[in-house]
Amino acid sequence: MKILVIEDNKDILINIVDYLSIKGYDVDCAQNGVAGFNLATQNTYDLIVLDIMLPGMDGLEVCNMLRQEARKNIPIIMLTARDSIDDRITGFKAGADDYLIKPFALVELVARIEAVIRRSQGHGSNLLQVSNLVYNMDTYVVQRGEITLKLTPLSLKLLEILMKRSPNVVPREVLEQQVWGDEIPDTDILRSHIHQLRQIIDKPFDKPLLHTVPKLGYKLADSLDAS
Repeated sequence: MKILVIEDNKDILINIVDYLSIKGYDVDCAQNGVAGFNLATQNTYDLIVLDIMLPGMDGLEVCNMLRQEARKNIPIIMLTARDSIDDRITGFKAGADDYLIKPFALVELVARIEAVIRRSQGHGSNLLQVSNLVYNMDTYVVQRGEITLKLTPLSLKLLEILMKRSPNVVPREVLEQQVWGDEIPDTDILRSHIHQLRQIIDKPFDKPLLHTVPKLGYKLADSLDAS
């Protein structure tokens, strides 16, 4: 497991990095928000431990930018000395998965890391994401960027199949079988529903995500060449 720790207090940072390393984690670190954001966007991490009070760019801004601009769904645990309910709500609204109040025991930090990673790997959030298109399967809410999209149940089913297999091509036969089983209404029904789905998730936006692959099927990806 690879973890990024973003903390400006050198003593706290050293303690966290040393303890996580002893526990078997591969750890990178940064002491300001800008450096931390750059590491988070340039590398792949299983989790980020993020202090709120950071120089250059505070933790809330880092978290918000990772969620909104970089579209990163890396689990994030925020560290802070602020313990009011309003502060916690602000952190969660920025996109934090958990919130740990300073001072804390390192054993508790590890316990929270393990719990958050378990939820993430177990798809506890049930979020599917392709580029800036996000589908929350718990709430049936689909968003592209900041815009919430309205889809029919059948369109949601098609979208789920395509997103789960992205960026791979999904053959027409697979889509038809998973949506209608052995009772496909007619030969053009899939094409019609794909057209409707494309009108909703692509037409209002500059960049298409739903691509037709001639003689094969359909794929949901940043580009037709993505693989």
